Amino acid sequence: MDNRRRFEVISEFLIEWTIKICGISAIVFVFLIFLFVFREGKDFLLNSLDLKEFLFSPEWYPDSVSHKRYGVLALIAGTFSVTLLAMAIAVPFGLGAAIFVSEFSNSKVKETLKIVIELLAAIPSVVWGFIGLSIMNELIIEMFDAPIGLTVLNGGIILALMSVPIIVSIGEDALKAVPDSYREAAVALGATRWQMVYKVLLPAAKNGLLAAVLLGVARAVGETMAVLMATGHSLQIPHSVLDSVRTLTATIAAELGEAPVGSDHYQVLFIIGILLFTITFIVNLTADLIVKGIRGK
Repeated sequence: MDNRRRFEVISEFLIEWTIKICGISAIVFVFLIFLFVFREGKDFLLNSLDLKEFLFSPEWYPDSVSHKRYGVLALIAGTFSVTLLAMAIAVPFGLGAAIFVSEFSNSKVKETLKIVIELLAAIPSVVWGFIGLSIMNELIIEMFDAPIGLTVLNGGIILALMSVPIIVSIGEDALKAVPDSYREAAVALGATRWQMVYKVLLPAAKNGLLAAVLLGVARAVGETMAVLMATGHSLQIPHSVLDSVRTLTATIAAELGEAPVGSDHYQVLFIIGILLFTITFIVNLTADLIVKGIRGK
């Protein structure tokens, strides 16, 4: 074997193992993060936690002197209400924008829109929180005659604006990954552009579009600072979009710095982190099953 061939073999071997290590390291890092969160809350989780009260009670009074209560039902309701409203706004706009950028815009408009979308994605979450606190708050009070504008509606709109860039970027990539032969075949059969999008491109790109939506959901569920500033941080189960709420992530951010290390309150906040891990796992598992079902068909 000459030197050049030996160099190629060694290079290929190193690249292959580098890729394998990178892939394995991602799994290891996630496992270590979960292990750290579980370690910090395991004593209270295994010995003292009333799981029924924790999941189904809306009473969250960790600082009570006589009767501490750790119910996260109101926090779960707040998280899901803001996330669902955000997705109801972000998914149609995000997928619509992805379709427009991919199939209907010319090159100049496409480049301009992509730059704008990337700039939206680059805005820090605390800036979005300031927008919700100072601008959206006043608009909601004026438009809906509400006593306060820091509500589910405020948080949902802010999270939708934060999720749209992710959905657009991933959705456009999914549509662009559809082979041009699909488009040519649709045009040859006499389909209009809208028929081509609806009948050909969307079914062909459904796995990638689903991934885009799920990344948007993950962005909304995991957001902290923006919802802390925009939703009012009020502990209640919302009955309308004009109610103030508190989310799981915002509760961790607001209270972890004040909870004594090793206390029950401190450990319960880490148990909330485990709950967030579980919610994310369920969302990803559901998506995986949906994708496998779609592929099976």
